[in-house]
Amino acid sequence: MENISYSSNSSVTSPVFPKCVRVCQNRTCRKQGAAKVLEAFEALPTPEVTVTGSTCLGQCGNGPMVLVLPEMVWYSGVRPSEVPLLVEQHLRGGQRVTKMLYHRFHPQG
Repeated sequence: MENISYSSNSSVTSPVFPKCVRVCQNRTCRKQGAAKVLEAFEALPTPEVTVTGSTCLGQCGNGPMVLVLPEMVWYSGVRPSEVPLLVEQHLRGGQRVTKMLYHRFHPQG
């Protein structure tokens, strides 16, 4: 068996995961306008952020649902007109849009 040792002065960096926005495109969210929400995100490209349509995010009836990864920030009932605020404040500014947070996962906002 091989003995592996690590130098105490070596630096270990945490992996950096790119930001990703998932917009549910499943049946209920689509009926609630999710296709237009996805179009609104795509019309505002943001460096270092990938925007994609997703399959069901499991929160039917609360959509359109938007999930920001890797932070696991959930937004519900997102309207196309709200997307510019979400892009500016959260994706570019790093601050959650409290009034749009999904109460089930972010009860205190």
